[in-house]
Amino acid sequence: MDAEPPSEMQLKQDLEKGDAATKIEALKKVIQMILNGEKMPSLLMTIIRFVMPMQDHLLKKLLLVFWEVVPKYTPEGKLLQEFILVCDAYRKDLQHPNEFIRGSTLRFLCKLKEPELIEPLMPAIRQCLEHRHSYVRRNAVLAIYTIFRNFEFLIPDAPELIHNFLEGEQDMSCKRNAFMMLIHADQERALNYLSSCIDQVTSFGDILQLVIVELIYKVCHANPGERARFIRCIYNLLNSSSPAVRYEAAGTLVTLSSAPTAIKAAASCYIELIVKESDNNVKLIVLDRLIALKEVPAHEKVLQELVMDILRVLSSPDQEVRKKTLNLALDLVTSRNIEEMVLVLKKEVVKTNNVEHEDTGKYRQLLVRTLHQCSVKFPDVASTIIPVLMEFLGDNNELAAADVLVFVREAVQRFDQLRPLVISKLLDVFSTIKAMKIHRAALWILGEYCTSSDDIQSVMTLIRQSLGEIPIVDDEMKKAAGEVKDDELQSGGSVQRLVTADGTYATQSAFSTRTTVKKEVPPLRKDMMDGDFFIGAALATTLTKLALKYINITQDKKRQNAFVAEAMLIMATIIHLGKSGLPAKPITDDDVDRIAVCLRVLAEKSDLMVEIFNTACRGSLSLMLAAKIEEEKQLQAAAERKIVKVHADDPISFVQLINRSDQGAGENLFELTLSQALGMNAKKDSDPLGSSKLNKVSQLTGFSDPVYAEAYVNVNQYDIVLDVLIVNQTADCLQNLTLELATLGDLKLVEKPQPLTLAPHDFCNIKANVKVTSTENGIIFGNIVYDVTGAQSDRNVVVLNDIHIDIMDYIVPASCTDTEFRQMWAEFEWENKVTVNTNILDLKEYLEHVMSCTNMKCLTPEKALSGDCGFMAANMYARSIFGEDVLANLSIEKPLHLGKDSSVQGHVRIRAKSQGMALSMGDKINLSQKKVAKVLAG
Repeated sequence: MDAEPPSEMQLKQDLEKGDAATKIEALKKVIQMILNGEKMPSLLMTIIRFVMPMQDHLLKKLLLVFWEVVPKYTPEGKLLQEFILVCDAYRKDLQHPNEFIRGSTLRFLCKLKEPELIEPLMPAIRQCLEHRHSYVRRNAVLAIYTIFRNFEFLIPDAPELIHNFLEGEQDMSCKRNAFMMLIHADQERALNYLSSCIDQVTSFGDILQLVIVELIYKVCHANPGERARFIRCIYNLLNSSSPAVRYEAAGTLVTLSSAPTAIKAAASCYIELIVKESDNNVKLIVLDRLIALKEVPAHEKVLQELVMDILRVLSSPDQEVRKKTLNLALDLVTSRNIEEMVLVLKKEVVKTNNVEHEDTGKYRQLLVRTLHQCSVKFPDVASTIIPVLMEFLGDNNELAAADVLVFVREAVQRFDQLRPLVISKLLDVFSTIKAMKIHRAALWILGEYCTSSDDIQSVMTLIRQSLGEIPIVDDEMKKAAGEVKDDELQSGGSVQRLVTADGTYATQSAFSTRTTVKKEVPPLRKDMMDGDFFIGAALATTLTKLALKYINITQDKKRQNAFVAEAMLIMATIIHLGKSGLPAKPITDDDVDRIAVCLRVLAEKSDLMVEIFNTACRGSLSLMLAAKIEEEKQLQAAAERKIVKVHADDPISFVQLINRSDQGAGENLFELTLSQALGMNAKKDSDPLGSSKLNKVSQLTGFSDPVYAEAYVNVNQYDIVLDVLIVNQTADCLQNLTLELATLGDLKLVEKPQPLTLAPHDFCNIKANVKVTSTENGIIFGNIVYDVTGAQSDRNVVVLNDIHIDIMDYIVPASCTDTEFRQMWAEFEWENKVTVNTNILDLKEYLEHVMSCTNMKCLTPEKALSGDCGFMAANMYARSIFGEDVLANLSIEKPLHLGKDSSVQGHVRIRAKSQGMALSMGDKINLSQKKVAKVLAG
């Protein structure tokens, strides 16, 4: 477009004498100027004389747009005479041999709002219903439907005409449009037609089948007595070749019938869709439908029979799909099918063995947790699950192995009969464990639950093998002195144990032993040589427990002393190694203290210490597991409380009198889903006056500016809609008034708003769409530019205030396990530390305030937060609608020496994957703190 708008004379000359390309450009400019408020009556005859006779297809399309926007009436309200010529031209176009021109003209007629123009064209429109090409017939049906809806008097027999057309039509798109018209214009005829061909419905095309499903739903929703007539048709459509039709038919069947056979058929259809569809979004949407079915108590029993079918969905490679499937299966599994489910899950676990992919480890974790919950829910299957899971303790994925150990620890505590099995299996796999954390936990379990003399001796042998030759410092010094002494090490090792310096057996060849000495270091020694002596402290605790138990079960004093001496030697050598300077990092004071306490316990053997080591530790675990079970019960009870039971004296709901927001299942699902897609179903506001909407209005200009503007910001998931009110406060006509917007952050303007012409003291609304791609605070800024009629000066500019998009519209509370939280905390690289600056006096109140401001969920259990000690630490977690995670750690205190009226002190650390998220959440906490401070101060 030119910077200066072209003159009317110039346009007239281009339209009269230019070639096709010039006329196209000129016509585009004319359309643009008419949209901006120019009238241009003198160009109407020029276009009729010189442009309409042209046969160029693009020109014809532009003419359709031109006739749509051009003013068609005189100031007195009469139709312009020139439009008689236009009508004649369109009558000719409706009889044109080219089907594209006929079809385009018919589409254009759908937009005409002037019955005087349409009336002369009615015979030609009717003729188009018999055209050989389906494109023309399809658009003819649409044109007749629109004309019948807007001006029924022009074609009163339209329903009958279309019904007859439908009887003889073969093309599916034409039949779909005709049937759609009958649904809205004459539902009785549509039902009669459907009844006449109800047996052939499965052979129709998918577009027609979708419309049939919609009609059946609407009819049965309005008149439940019709259900019996059409429900068989819906059953048949569950076998349609189109996935979309099967999905809609299943959804309709569930709403029309709650019979177990109907629910089973719909659920089976959903499962087939999930398994066969390749798109993950489709899988997740259909899975949500299945989960919604499960929420209805009557349907849950039906779904319990389909658990094995639901598990077929695990063939999907997507992590989210698998997670939802396992959760659903776990909720539905019963004692009848638990064994089959465990078999399937065990097969899935085995499948993940040799596949190395980034998601395999996470999937293995999911399977381990599901099997863990299965064994808690059904203790009988625990004995079959444990051997399979124990194999994973040597897994490279530390998290999967940690999940197995948590499960083993719980199983060994809860189920006494499984202890021998668990201990023997753990002793078998101990040598394959690679991760230090897993070693620590496995040692704790062995120290706590090994009770027989043989088991205790086996554990000691394993520990000696994992440490290598002791004293460790002497052994390491010999190795460091030179490789020549390797042969001496092999021959001079302690023969009675049949173990060489590195913990391997002496029966190996000299060559292989030498290689092993050089390359392999026993696992526990390797960890300590790397400077990680926490494993040494854990080992000391285990040895102490084992020694104290060994004293109780062995009467022979000599053997008792030998075992205790060996345990004390191992502890002493760990301290010696830590202080020697050989490891990468020296031993910490805490670890030295812990090992020294263990040495002292074994030296003194006081009754109190024996009690603490042998009984109190297990008591602590029992308390923790009991608290966990209690928490699970409370969650289950809370979920059960939500189930609405119908009481005998409940009031009866009449559909005609029911409040729209309370309709629930009775609401028309098609209208509901449409309103959801358009973002019209805003949450029910707690205030009837809608003051929360007024809170979202941003004033963009001042009251004294020539143009006043304000915007209502409506955030709808991934879109932001700005509804901008613009008021001309001057006595001049403002031309080419344009709202120019720009964005900062991950926001993208979808389209540039069109220029307008504003009369004196007039106002208008402009809508602008902004796409959001990630979670961070965005800013929309810009200006309004306009020309004043008759003024020779440059364009006028009014600069707008910035609109700040609140990050909280995308953040939703979420939950994760402690392990996942720690893993994410370690992985996320962006941290924002916010210092607490508030007038809130209570620690708990401050935590609740931060949670409400940031939409985060507190992961720290209520029991850990209760009590009053003047200090609080809590973990919080939330997730954005784009799948981004944000973590927060709150560390606050109320110093006692400052008195009761002192405010909360401390800091909040926020971690996220992206810088924008971490900074935005920090800003949010900072701003909300200050607001609270002002409110309380006032």
